[in-house]
Amino acid sequence: MIHELDNVVLTNDLPEHNLKSGDIGTVVLIHGNHAGYEVEFITLDGESIAVTSVFPKQIRPIARREIAHVRELA
Repeated sequence: MIHELDNVVLTNDLPEHNLKSGDIGTVVLIHGNHAGYEVEFITLDGESIAVTSVFPKQIRPIARREIAHVRELA
């Protein structure tokens, strides 16, 4: 189960926010009974890129033995 302040992985692109599948964000709010989540995505140097609402199918917990990958914003 996903909780507030958990880091999560985006499972699909959100081009309106310049986010791509695999980007990592932090859950800042849980809507209802986990009907949705407010997730903040930031750069590695702390700049907030987007805070957006997503459905449960659009994020997943970080799995064991995964490694972060860096990409430059367009």
